[in-house]
Amino acid sequence: MPPAAPRSGDAIFANVERVNAELFTLTYGAIVRQLLTDLEEVEEVNKQLDQMGYNIGIRLIDEFLAKSNVSRCVDFKETAEAIAKVGFKMFLGVTASVTNWDADGTSCSLVLEDNPLVDFVELPDTCQGLYYCNILSGVVRGALEMVSMKTEVTWIRDMLRGDDAYELQVKLLKQVPEEYPYKDDE
Repeated sequence: MPPAAPRSGDAIFANVERVNAELFTLTYGAIVRQLLTDLEEVEEVNKQLDQMGYNIGIRLIDEFLAKSNVSRCVDFKETAEAIAKVGFKMFLGVTASVTNWDADGTSCSLVLEDNPLVDFVELPDTCQGLYYCNILSGVVRGALEMVSMKTEVTWIRDMLRGDDAYELQVKLLKQVPEEYPYKDDE
């Protein structure tokens, strides 16, 4: 039997179990609000959201690989396209565009026109340094690390700060060689 063909983000999104979008958005907002209360420093909240996202990403990649039937990507460009078109659609119901590639093909931007995490959100003046969706940068970083790509993921544009889109810059720092715990000849 031939291997299953890769599924598009739309096909996966149609068949995946979903949570009510408003409940998801409001729950995430409550988490961010509680972090702001507990940690008090906006920069600490940014770090905590990134770490939470990283922890989610290292687990989410397993579900992504199992349900998407995506084969091993040959390079960083193909990986970025899979994240933008399949991953974001599968887990958030939106797609991103991949733009702003550098000459080496090791840095790009993932641009989201729509972001379900920010429905009902307005940042107060006291939180202007907050990257409200920093959990997404952590998710992308964690997921890529699990497929042997050490990356740096940062926010470039944020509509909550008055920009026209949400833009994450993803830089490939190094391709980590895969290590196997056991040798075949033992």
